Amino acid sequence: MPDSFVIQPRGERSAASVAEASPERLRMDPAFGPLLAHLDDAVTDVFVNGAGGLFVDRGNGAEPAEGWRASEREVRDLAVALVGLGGRHLDDQAPCVDVRLDSGIRVHAVLSPVSTTGTALSIRIPRVRAADLDTLAALGAFDASQRVWLLGLVAERANILITGGTGTGKTTLLSALLSEVPSTERIVTIEDVAELRPRHPHHVSLEARQSNLEGAGAITLARLVRESLRMRPDRLVVGECRGEEVRELLTALNTGHDGGAGTLHASGLRDVPARLEALGALAGMDAVALARQAVSAFTIVLHLDRAPGGTRRIRQAGRLVIAGDRLDIEEVQPW
Repeated sequence: MPDSFVIQPRGERSAASVAEASPERLRMDPAFGPLLAHLDDAVTDVFVNGAGGLFVDRGNGAEPAEGWRASEREVRDLAVALVGLGGRHLDDQAPCVDVRLDSGIRVHAVLSPVSTTGTALSIRIPRVRAADLDTLAALGAFDASQRVWLLGLVAERANILITGGTGTGKTTLLSALLSEVPSTERIVTIEDVAELRPRHPHHVSLEARQSNLEGAGAITLARLVRESLRMRPDRLVVGECRGEEVRELLTALNTGHDGGAGTLHASGLRDVPARLEALGALAGMDAVALARQAVSAFTIVLHLDRAPGGTRRIRQAGRLVIAGDRLDIEEVQPW
């Protein structure tokens, strides 16, 4: 599910204009019952730490929810019920499960004793309508000149790598950019847990699958990237590169699949080369091969961060370069 941008007042914006920019919210399944009293429209993330407490994030970091009371047994039952909504089973044989519900809500659960503080629930709540570039601009993600530049990247079929820490809006921005792709083009997105929801009439979403209790049936991101190449995508997108799939993505983007994109966890723009090298090593790529592939694969790197007030924004842009046979990056100001 996509990261949600926090509404922040800007200039002379009225409460009405803020309301117009805010996407509508989801209706929660009754299985969320014990949590419903703590979920207002501003909540994007919910954390249950066993019987120790409930925390919610409204854009300014996790805050304890007043009045929450639950035993470890009740939290475990809640986790089992929510995971069950996603068609998965949570028990001592499968104590760690990550599922996406039909509504787009993402639920991650870890049972005790793997979680030593009791059953741990992490829930990310999306907005029903994917944000577009106009909405994100209104929320302070970028200014008018940056918006024009972003539209140019989509029109020019640039290959884009979006980086940032957890909760900085990588998926939300990528969804908004994909919503600007011409309707005549076919988008294929590949994700560990499907979260990208662009407003586009020809979007095919592929989701990885974990193995069953017998250790069979797993379908990895790397395999899905290979499968997608047989689906004639006009835009090939990997929601988040976490491992060996980076090799397949780089290969695809270097063989005529322009207009592709991916996201990557990185603390800062300068950390991106090291993160790519680490992923390349998992795929058996040495640093020299990775550098040559990455420089020709990605047109631009967009790095996002989260301002102290909660606003997600484009902080920096950079281009990957080779320095002494190793991957490096230089910051650019293209807008």
